Amino acid sequence: MNWAETIVQSLKDSEISLIAFVPDISIHQVTQLLEEDDYFHVVAATREEEAIGIASGAYAAGRRAAVFMQSSGFGNCINAIASLCIPYRIPLPMFINLRGEVDEFNLAQVTMGRTTRPILDVLGIPHYTYDSDDRLYRRISGTLTLCYASRQPLALCMTPLLHGGKMA
Repeated sequence: MNWAETIVQSLKDSEISLIAFVPDISIHQVTQLLEEDDYFHVVAATREEEAIGIASGAYAAGRRAAVFMQSSGFGNCINAIASLCIPYRIPLPMFINLRGEVDEFNLAQVTMGRTTRPILDVLGIPHYTYDSDDRLYRRISGTLTLCYASRQPLALCMTPLLHGGKMA
């Protein structure tokens, strides 16, 4: 299995069936697989805070959900996470494509890419960085288990070393 197939299988095995995402070419491989699989209900959001709201509402209705976004979009949804997910203990796995990493070509992406993990630390949100497919299924499945067991949001940060990145 490649990295995208591994993520899809991990989500399915963790009974996460609703996916909210903001389209991004770097994670297109995984979101396309999700959209093609009848197990998943995939919702393309226009903004990251909208994706957080959709996934949080799904959890309130009894359905497990996850969000996919890039690091620049993470900056857009900090208030939604801090005022909804954290105080109401909504277990929300957030797959964050880290920009501003190896091979970044867009200067505007660097600052948010570099500060995403420190911001997660300030918010007290556990985060794990995935930069290779080494034991990827076990690492992602374990992270998803932790997210729901602890009933708190959690970030799965993906670097271009995992998914190949975005080319200029």
